[in-house]
Amino acid sequence: MNKKTAIIITSISAPNDVLKSIAKGAKENNIEFILIGDVPSPKDFFIDGCDFYGMDRQKELDFKLAKILPERHYGRKNLGYLIAQKNGATLITETDDDNFPRKEFWNDKRRKQTVATSENDGWLNVFGYFSDKVIWPRGFPLEKIQDEQKQKKLFKTQDVICPVQQGLADENPDVDAVYRLTYPLPLKFDDDFSIAVGKNTWCPFNSQNTAWFEEAFPLMYLPSYCSFRMTDIWRSFVAQRILWENDWHLLFHKATVWQERNEHDLMKDFKDEIPGYLNNDRIVKTLEALDLKSGKEFLGENLKKCYQKLVDMELVGKEELNLIDAWLEDISKIA
Repeated sequence: MNKKTAIIITSISAPNDVLKSIAKGAKENNIEFILIGDVPSPKDFFIDGCDFYGMDRQKELDFKLAKILPERHYGRKNLGYLIAQKNGATLITETDDDNFPRKEFWNDKRRKQTVATSENDGWLNVFGYFSDKVIWPRGFPLEKIQDEQKQKKLFKTQDVICPVQQGLADENPDVDAVYRLTYPLPLKFDDDFSIAVGKNTWCPFNSQNTAWFEEAFPLMYLPSYCSFRMTDIWRSFVAQRILWENDWHLLFHKATVWQERNEHDLMKDFKDEIPGYLNNDRIVKTLEALDLKSGKEFLGENLKKCYQKLVDMELVGKEELNLIDAWLEDISKIA
């Protein structure tokens, strides 16, 4: 990976095999590994090669966001992003505590890619191009699953800038509860394809194996006042909409991790995903209609405008706007 790279995970786990593997690889590759804990995290957490931030240490951070972020929430990962930026990272990779890295996970990443490119294709089930089995990513509208998808051979290969890059995960990929309740797993994706998603094409991406280049750092923000299972999904829609304004693309590439999934209550996941099942298509149509500005200097303004719309739709709590203000203020101080 690039020299100034950081890896961010949030976890309440005691040191496990995944975290030890990440720490080992980070140390070998001279990469900063920041682990953000939460209230239930072990007080004495330690892994060599891992910079752990428990709650006490988080409260000492000189970030406005650290004072107001909700506890016991995945959104505390935002603090890891800020720490990495303050420490000079130019590439931030995030994953989860149940994703084992493959050797390719540590490879250098390039923001400019020569790949198959999708534009003006509406909803695109990217997972379907990596497997001949029925599969779709978490956050993909259920009402669109049966829609006919563009043939792989019809995508043009182009040179594009991809400041956000989503790697897939083998074995237990990031699918929704409906899929897990109705289709068998594990599943291994094909590894001979990459695709860049551009303007007027939508596909949800997650926070489980995702790399962000410096110009897109403001778009990493994870909302706290929404359904837990939609936190990274709705972030992905906001990020994609803003990427369009800068002629940037979102890259999907082969799996570089494999997941031994933490225990989940699938019916609870299903309940938490209902706001997405009912609203994801409506959200993207609403975001498409927004008048946003092009230019890196407008990323924060665009971010706030998108979340204001989600608040207006009563999908995200109005408290979110204070967090976004703090996030943007903290980033501006770092810059």
